[in-house]
Amino acid sequence: MKRVTFIGLVITCFCTGAFAQTTPVVAPAVTDSSKFKVVPVPDGFTAQLNVVYAKVNDWDGRMDLYLPPAEGAPTPVIINIHGGGWNHGAKEEQSGFAPYFKAGFAVANIEYRLTIQATAPAAIEDTRCALIYLIKNAKALHLDPNKIIIMGGSAGGHLALMGGLLQNNHLFDSNCSGVENVKVAAIIDKYGIADVNDWAYGPYIKSKSATNWLGAKKNDQEFIKSVSPIHWVKKTSPPVFIVHGDADPTVPYQESVALHAALVEAGVKTEFITIPGGLHGKFDKDQNAMLNTAIFKFINSLDAFKK
Repeated sequence: MKRVTFIGLVITCFCTGAFAQTTPVVAPAVTDSSKFKVVPVPDGFTAQLNVVYAKVNDWDGRMDLYLPPAEGAPTPVIINIHGGGWNHGAKEEQSGFAPYFKAGFAVANIEYRLTIQATAPAAIEDTRCALIYLIKNAKALHLDPNKIIIMGGSAGGHLALMGGLLQNNHLFDSNCSGVENVKVAAIIDKYGIADVNDWAYGPYIKSKSATNWLGAKKNDQEFIKSVSPIHWVKKTSPPVFIVHGDADPTVPYQESVALHAALVEAGVKTEFITIPGGLHGKFDKDQNAMLNTAIFKFINSLDAFKK
């Protein structure tokens, strides 16, 4: 396998009853937003915060939507998913969306159930629900369902991979059924977990975050495979952009090497950028600027985005 080395940017950003509506439902915020910076939006954009995309028992899944003016052709959208080992983190911690706003993208910044609220596969179910919500409400939100990019870092990278690689397999869609054509134009995976078994029990890093998230299923190998992106790669998978630092102390760099190899073997469009000496997303300003360029070059090379 040829390893592509490129020094570049990772953007810090970048239920059943919930799907009948076409007008987004806004719920009261749970997270104390005063602790976080307000996301600045360009003139003409609107911010819809804490839109409910799913309801599971007493939990409301929320997303923050940042929408360009509803004029002209429907707009592409980035689904952004925060990291945190599935056990911490909040959508409000994400703020670096300016390059996407400038390029005319809408942004859907989502939250999901953490381990303390529900173990695996809850976070995957929520990611799928958020994707399906946007597909079902694309017309009302003036979004192009053929131009959905799903992106995340670390655990968020894992969820982005699962959300996109599942395609029309509805294994984890029981809370949000009703859409058959579930697809994304591409996945942006920033140092995500590709093999949950490897992260839990592998030779490089043994993570308690992984075994805690697996909960009662931590010894169920078939289940662990079912929540591991590398086992969902096939020739029809959407394009995948991967970035990983080769000195990552948190998620093994080797997982991205293996994921990229599986994508290449399956004939899937993919790009793998290694950050030499890069840690777990702690890239410097120049690396970030160059990576940002690479991400947009990849997006613009997609069939859906070619002019």
